[in-house]
Amino acid sequence: MTYLFNDPSDFAAQAVKGLALSHPEQVAMVHGGVVRASETPKGQPALVIGGGSGHYPAFAGWVGPGMGHGAPCGNIFSSPSSSQVYSVARNAENGGGVILGFGNYAGDVLHFGAAAEKLRAEGVDVRIIKVSDDIISNSPENHRDRRGIAGDLPVFKIAGAAIEAGADIDEAERIAWKANDATRSFGLAFDGCTLPGADEPLFHVEEGQMGVGLGIHGEPGVRDEPIGTADEIATLLVEGVIAEQPERSQEGYEGRAAVILNGLGTVKYEELFVVYTKVAELLEQHDITPVRPEVGEFVTSLDMAGLSLTLVYLDEELEQHWLAPVDTPAYRRGAMPQQERPRRTDFWEAGTDEVPESTEESREVAQDIVGVLDLFEQVCAREEAELGRIDAIAGDGDHGQGMAYGSKGAAAAARAAVEDGAGARTVLVRAGEAWSESAGGTSGALWGAALIAAGGVFDDREGSEQRTVVDAIDAGIDAVQRLGGAKEGDKTMVDAAAPFRTALAEKFTGDNASEAIVEAAAVARKAADATADITATLGRSRVLGEKSLGTPDPGAISFSILMKELGEHLAS
Repeated sequence: MTYLFNDPSDFAAQAVKGLALSHPEQVAMVHGGVVRASETPKGQPALVIGGGSGHYPAFAGWVGPGMGHGAPCGNIFSSPSSSQVYSVARNAENGGGVILGFGNYAGDVLHFGAAAEKLRAEGVDVRIIKVSDDIISNSPENHRDRRGIAGDLPVFKIAGAAIEAGADIDEAERIAWKANDATRSFGLAFDGCTLPGADEPLFHVEEGQMGVGLGIHGEPGVRDEPIGTADEIATLLVEGVIAEQPERSQEGYEGRAAVILNGLGTVKYEELFVVYTKVAELLEQHDITPVRPEVGEFVTSLDMAGLSLTLVYLDEELEQHWLAPVDTPAYRRGAMPQQERPRRTDFWEAGTDEVPESTEESREVAQDIVGVLDLFEQVCAREEAELGRIDAIAGDGDHGQGMAYGSKGAAAAARAAVEDGAGARTVLVRAGEAWSESAGGTSGALWGAALIAAGGVFDDREGSEQRTVVDAIDAGIDAVQRLGGAKEGDKTMVDAAAPFRTALAEKFTGDNASEAIVEAAAVARKAADATADITATLGRSRVLGEKSLGTPDPGAISFSILMKELGEHLAS
């Protein structure tokens, strides 16, 4: 159990605050997480790494020279919100762009991605690195679709060292992906972890058994089997990770590997050292040389009983950065080069940005955008009950409410931005932020990201043409597909949005935007209705997939309704 807490809902925020207070020379607390307490060189890329709390020292413990520039921290095992990610990134960015790094989990992909859309709309160069080292969670040919576990440590360590050595954002991104592609992890658990204030663990493993391949949040593994000896467990882990060892001399690999034996919370150091004794012996038998092995707690899961083994198959470049100095609250190695690192005194806070300058032409477009969002608010209020009814059949019943709350928040934010003199881009970006925050959930984040991406097509200094409107819609749908990860047939909004996008491209001739949107909306509605014949495979409805048969997807229906209303509004 977790013994020490006050209000369980405040646990994550209080833990982050305590970290900052206890390491004031290294990290400073900002909205959503922590950043370096010292200034960084102008033009240096900012490595922003994060995820849910409960995994310390990941991620806030890795902020400092040679590693992260900032870490957004969500609630326990929950992705930070897009506003938290954005806040930390804004405070970390110093003219060299931002690399957002996180484990490959759906919530993190969505919320980090939504923050990236906003940063890009503001002109910031943003790259995304999804760590995907867990060999159990997908096949070798789909390595980048695996989930991220203890491989977070070496990937971010290597990327941070490359940045410290002078890499620009292109080079740092390349090296980060290279490190990820060379990293393999395999874990197991003996029992689950208990959230602060909870009476029972999130999951149990039967007494005397171990969950082989079990994820750090209780994600299913491959099998349960009796707990073995330390040597037997070491053998199991080593055989798992070396199964994907590359050929010698392939891309510079010569049998040298970074090795990390990671405790998940309850398995402590002496036990890990016993296991590592056998790990080292087995690696020697396979002619693999451990390079600066690490044994300890690096990516934990509160008090989860378990461990994992990570190998990074090194070439000369990766080894150089793996061995480089680093200085963070929880991870130190060597001595950083002597250089002046002045303490930061200036931090960005939400609500302090001035409205960007805009032209009269762009402000006129912004007024039109307010009209569209006011319409969306009215339509979502009108459809709230029916969308909720549909969603309740195989979901949690909150889609109608989420759409109503999100559209209302977006319309209000757009009106306020126009009153402040904002142009079209700024109005859409602020509306997108408000939709996400007001609605919550996956749908809210996706609609928010769509508006922000659409805003990136407009300009605060220019008017718009019919092509601008069509391109903005296309950019919004593209963001939904990229961030949500859904494809046609998964029974989501994409089942309507993808055919709408195709039809719009076919029907738009350059001067018929409203007609093309109306016609494409009819295609979307037909596709949305057809989702009644699909069993859900993504989203919350996937849990009750068979029950969703006979009922269309509410996200697809709401999308088709709003596009029809948009087209008719533009025509009038």
